[in-house]
Amino acid sequence: MPATNLLQGTLDLLILKALALDGMHGLAISHRIAQITNGTFQVKPGSLFPALHRMEEAGWIRAEWITKENGRRARLYELTAAGKKQLSSEESRWLAVTWAVNRVLRTV
Repeated sequence: MPATNLLQGTLDLLILKALALDGMHGLAISHRIAQITNGTFQVKPGSLFPALHRMEEAGWIRAEWITKENGRRARLYELTAAGKKQLSSEESRWLAVTWAVNRVLRTV
């Protein structure tokens, strides 16, 4: 399936879901989203990092600088309790939206 643009409002959900299991650095988040969606969604740094910054300001994620094994520094992002609550809310909203769109698509 070819890569596609993210629907407005889905980036937060995808980032939160990517971070749900474990903390990771920014580019790893982008890679996880591409991997899970089989390449359908490829989040570019120009979209990813502003979203991460906004989500950190909202208190949904926290970040800390770490030094990786190769000596490079990276910011490690992880969900906060507020982020877990937001993820649940985003998932519920997404399920409601997709249910409604599917109903429209099945209408003759």
